[in-house]
Amino acid sequence: MDAETSTVPVGAVRISPLSETEIVDEVIGGWQRRAGGWIVTANVDIVRATTRDPRLAGLVAQADFVVADGMPVVWTAKLSSGRAFDRVTGASLVFSLTEAAARSGRSVYLLGGEPGVPEAAAEVLSSRYPGLRIAGTDSPPFGFERSAAARAEVTAKLVEAKPDLVLVGLGFPKQEELIAGVRADLPSAWYLGCGAGIPMAAGQFRRAPELVQRMGAEWLHRLALEPRRLARRYLQDDTPFAVRLLTGALLRRAAAKVEPRPTALPVEP
Repeated sequence: MDAETSTVPVGAVRISPLSETEIVDEVIGGWQRRAGGWIVTANVDIVRATTRDPRLAGLVAQADFVVADGMPVVWTAKLSSGRAFDRVTGASLVFSLTEAAARSGRSVYLLGGEPGVPEAAAEVLSSRYPGLRIAGTDSPPFGFERSAAARAEVTAKLVEAKPDLVLVGLGFPKQEELIAGVRADLPSAWYLGCGAGIPMAAGQFRRAPELVQRMGAEWLHRLALEPRRLARRYLQDDTPFAVRLLTGALLRRAAAKVEPRPTALPVEP
C-alpha cells in the first residue's frame, strides 16, 4: 500500500481507508492475477475483542484488508488520522463482491447460517445477478468448531468445491479462524467474513434504512430485531468501549493541535 492507502490503528487493529468500490477492484485484480486474499469487516465488537485478546489481534492481522464495519470505527479512524474513511460492511460486500463474481465468471461459496439459509441466500443472489455460479453452500452444525472431525468435514467440502469467492458467516472469531485454517488449501480464493450477511441476503431480516445507517444507529435496528441475543453485547460491552475509543481519539487529536511547534534557531550572519 502507498501513503494514500496506508492503514490507521483503531484499538488493536489497523483499518484500511479503501472504499467498497476499491475493495471490489482489489478482489477483481486478485482474480486476474490468480491471487487470493482475505477481508475482515471490523465492527466495534471485533475491535473490542482484539484489544482484549492478543491472539485474536494476531488472527485479524493476517487478513489482507481490514475495513470499518461500524460508524464508531469509522469516526475513530477519521479522528485519529484526519483522513476520510468509508463504512464498508460485510452485509453490503456480500452483494457487491457477488455481483463482481457474476460479471467476472467466478464462483461463490456460501458458508454459515441456519439450515436452508445459505441456500436461500444463493437463490436470491443468483436471481439478482444472472450467470452467477454457486460453487456450494454449507450450514455447519452449532459447535462444529469444537470437533476436529466436524471441522475437517466442513473444510473438505469447501476445498472440494474450489470456489473463487467464499462468504463465511459464522460470527467472529469462528469465521476468521476457519478462513485462516483453509487459506493454504485454497490460496487463489478470496474470503469475506460477513457475520450476518448471509441471512440478510436470504431475507431473514432487513438492514436499517439508509439514513439510520449514516447516523451510526444501525445497531439500534439490529437490537430491536434480536434483543435477547444482542442486548448484552451492544449495551453492556460495545457501547462503553465505543465511547472510550472515541474519547481517546478526541483527546489525542486535541493534544496534537496544542503541541508547541519547534522554534527556529536564529541564523548566524
